[in-house]
Amino acid sequence: MPRLFRFLPSIALGLALGLAVAAPLAAEIRQTDAGAVEITPVVDGLETPWSLGFLPDGGFLITERDGVLLHIAPDGTRQSVGGVPEVAASGQGGLLDVLVPRDFAQTRQIYLTYARPQQRGANTALARGLLSADGGLLENVSTIWEAAPGFSGGRHFGSRIVEGRDGLLYLTTGDRGTRPSAQDVTNDNGAVIRVMRDGSIPASNPLVGQEGARPGIFTWGHRNPQGAALDAEGRLWTVEHGARGGDEVNLIEGGTNYGWPTISYGRHYSGLRIGDGTEAPGLAQPRHYWDPSIAPSGMAFVGNGMFDGWAGDILVGSLNSDLISRLDVKGGQVREVERIETDETSRVRDVRIGPDGAVWFLSEGNGTLYRMRVAPGG
Repeated sequence: MPRLFRFLPSIALGLALGLAVAAPLAAEIRQTDAGAVEITPVVDGLETPWSLGFLPDGGFLITERDGVLLHIAPDGTRQSVGGVPEVAASGQGGLLDVLVPRDFAQTRQIYLTYARPQQRGANTALARGLLSADGGLLENVSTIWEAAPGFSGGRHFGSRIVEGRDGLLYLTTGDRGTRPSAQDVTNDNGAVIRVMRDGSIPASNPLVGQEGARPGIFTWGHRNPQGAALDAEGRLWTVEHGARGGDEVNLIEGGTNYGWPTISYGRHYSGLRIGDGTEAPGLAQPRHYWDPSIAPSGMAFVGNGMFDGWAGDILVGSLNSDLISRLDVKGGQVREVERIETDETSRVRDVRIGPDGAVWFLSEGNGTLYRMRVAPGG
């Protein structure tokens, strides 16, 4: 039996279904430091949703970790997109991020990151395809980059992808649960990778020409970065999971080693100390860290517009504390200033700022896509 999806017809996109569905989902008014906000369920019935991408026609794409890519048309019609590559849907692996590039209207290209089955297990990969005019099929799909070598186990795939201002693609990989690999540049684990739109390696990447080094590596020493976004200046930031504490917010600068597991502000789950403490020469410091951990996932920078009091702030979803963390960024310093905790913020996997200026977020716990905006009259 197909799963039931519901759409709220009163949202800005004007979503409506031409078939019988359950009663429209009600918006809720919640209080934040910005005042009253209205949180509206947009799509429910999702199974382990991971990422959201907006299409220029007013529709959007949603990934589900078990390998389903959903296309939601502007009129609310939804369909599963065919042609998605085979994924290793085990543990934290599966179909992960989706990127709709800036030139989608001209190229119809979309990018997906996923756990790709490999000889020794699986690892993070980047695929490119063309979305058909009706949104029902990915055509000419190819895997244009993949982390090597493969590793067994289902942990720490990273997998956020961002289109830089330079037109290059930046994607994150986790350490795959093998801590030393994040310091070993002969593999692609625990890194921010930079590639061209066709998956080829830019000659300006910092490790190009270094014997034995994987040339796609832009930065390394990361544990499991599951959030990445550009700020208003076009700089790339990431958030990554620590162990027991030590989740990090990092400003990404090419050629930099971010320290994992040599340094960390967390501890092993056993309670034992990690590495050499919190600082070491040549290793970058996070701009912010959480202790205890919030298990950070998707992130977004708030622009000018709907939430003027939050402009320039970072919003980060939490997977273990059922909240969205709001962080103030001033002069390179980052501090948490608010925790938005509502019934809707259950295991927030992704956070995006929509074309309408609203905050859109995916709740894995509720299996629902929500839209948050300033409440009418607020």
